[in-house]
Amino acid sequence: MSIGKMFIILGIVFLIIGLLWTFIGKLPGDISFKKGNVSFHFPIVTSIVVSIILTLIFFIIGRFR
Repeated sequence: MSIGKMFIILGIVFLIIGLLWTFIGKLPGDISFKKGNVSFHFPIVTSIVVSIILTLIFFIIGRFR
C-alpha cells in the first residue's frame, strides 16, 4: 500500500470520526461538573474510544506494511 493511499484512507476515517463526534457530542460516561462559574469536563470514555480506534488503525496499517 502506498503512502498516498494510506493518507486517503486515514483522511476518510478521520472525517467519519469527526462527523460522528460532532453529532454525538459527549459520550455517556464522560465526567462533567458545573458549580457556579466553574465547569470541569473530563472525557474519559471518549479518550478510551479514540485510543481503541487509533490502535486498530495503526494495527491495520502495520499489517499492510
